[in-house]
Amino acid sequence: MDFPTFLIQLLNSVQYGLLLFMLAAGLTLIFGIMGVVNLAHGSFYMLGAYLAYAISGQFGSLTVAIIGGTALAVLFGLALEWLLFRHFYQRDHLDQVLLTFGLIYIFEELRSLAWGDDVHSVKIPELLRLSIPLTENLSYPVYRLFIAGLCIALAIGLYLLINKTRLGMKIRAGAFNRDMAEALGVNIKLIHALVFALGVGLAAFAGIIAAPISSVYPNMGSQVLIMCFVVVVIGGIGSVRGALISALLVGLVDTFGKVLLPQMAGMLVYMLMAAVLLWKPEGLFKQ
Repeated sequence: MDFPTFLIQLLNSVQYGLLLFMLAAGLTLIFGIMGVVNLAHGSFYMLGAYLAYAISGQFGSLTVAIIGGTALAVLFGLALEWLLFRHFYQRDHLDQVLLTFGLIYIFEELRSLAWGDDVHSVKIPELLRLSIPLTENLSYPVYRLFIAGLCIALAIGLYLLINKTRLGMKIRAGAFNRDMAEALGVNIKLIHALVFALGVGLAAFAGIIAAPISSVYPNMGSQVLIMCFVVVVIGGIGSVRGALISALLVGLVDTFGKVLLPQMAGMLVYMLMAAVLLWKPEGLFKQ
């Protein structure tokens, strides 16, 4: 493998890893802070992708789709938490699994009724259709760099929110000891609603920005859900820092595995997860 090819695969792995982080961060927050096993998290990624298709088709702007679609997803998350999820916080994980598994089928049916079962495409904005030449024959799309930049900006914002703000302090307090935080005056119900909406927004955002390069198609959420759980398990449930490092590791292993060991590419990520769990059963980082 020559250096330009290595560089392209490295950039692809980082971009894929950052996209996985957007998904895994929301999932690890919901599970680590609220204790909810959310199998429907991949459906929020699908929701974002279809919102990107619908809004960009209506307004002709991916920027409007990113802003409007993410805002709609957050509002949807708030409504869903209020209607369903807050009634399952104290229930067994089996009840949560059954609820969220059922939601997958409901969301898929609603998606089919709203947009049909065809594969759709989302146009990349004109300014981002350029490519950066690496050699005479190889170049790298600017849009993929744009995705990586957006994800890095959001990762920094998420870190500042959780570690440097008063809201973040309440979120961490609620995750560490819910009863004590509630006794000190923290509105845990509101915190849970905000965390759930944030998780839905992050997953939908990932779906929106990924839509132009992955297309929009039925059951696309189910395909990313398993990889998202792998990232959360490797990084440590409830740890956003762990989710970031784990997502980048998974991105590297998956991308280079497909290039260097294509016969084993499908199992390399799971071998990585098994090795990490043998070494640290709770994941790379504790909550």
